[in-house]
Amino acid sequence: MSRPSSFLPPAGARACALATARGEFAVVDSPVAAGVEPRGVALLLPGFTGSKEDFNLLHPALAARGYRTVAVDGRGQFESDGPQDDESAYAQEELARDVLAQAAAVGGGRPVHLLGHSLGGQIARAAVLLDPAPFRSLTLMASGPAQISTSQQQRVKLLRDALGVMSMAEVWEAMQALEAPEELDGEPAEGPADPEDLRRRWLRNKPAQLLATGLQLCVEPDRVSELAALSLPYHVLSGARDDTWPVPLLDEMALRLGARRTVVDGAEHSPNTDRPAPTAEAIAAFWESTDD
Repeated sequence: MSRPSSFLPPAGARACALATARGEFAVVDSPVAAGVEPRGVALLLPGFTGSKEDFNLLHPALAARGYRTVAVDGRGQFESDGPQDDESAYAQEELARDVLAQAAAVGGGRPVHLLGHSLGGQIARAAVLLDPAPFRSLTLMASGPAQISTSQQQRVKLLRDALGVMSMAEVWEAMQALEAPEELDGEPAEGPADPEDLRRRWLRNKPAQLLATGLQLCVEPDRVSELAALSLPYHVLSGARDDTWPVPLLDEMALRLGARRTVVDGAEHSPNTDRPAPTAEAIAAFWESTDD
């Protein structure tokens, strides 16, 4: 008997292509639950090595609170197409402009809530700084003010070096042979996802996307002051432990932004998969507060 896949969309949601002014993107689109008054629309951006499926456990709870949620694979990420070798196509501003196009496509002319996990948070921030008008709020989930921690920079460098001399399949096998440590953003190999789904996702990523965005994580400047200058509601959410950006650094960023701060007990770098129920509750409560 085959194992159920956590990569299957939850009940009521569908995996489909989102047409935008900058091309098509693979999404999981979860509508508002039946009989529930719609409250808004949200765009969810996954992190480095992750994908739209990382939000599957959040969709049902957010739908029950009145929110349509659209999780997206970024350019060159899993099921969204992109150049194989051209790193310039994955410059942060290019990815941010993709987000603006995605927001326009799902919002129907109305501002949407924007949530980014880790790398997705930094891309979301760049999009808001380009044009805040399409957004009702910004949630930064396990996403810090600047570059990732030194230990994680070392891991990204190892990955970048490996991708320079090995195929994607060879890198995957090498990571498994080393009992690959938890991915920066996606579910760990030991987690609830089917290992074959994780391998398939890895192989579908474009190497240039991994190289370009991995470097971005290592050199990202602190842009919190620019963000704080905008009049947008902010939410900084994280687990109680995070090796990619230390929790005290996230606490400080929230203060600088005047943001709502949520720490999810029992969660680490991926509260969306570690503790989905309290994570969804905190997200929905924040979105509802912006309607007041």
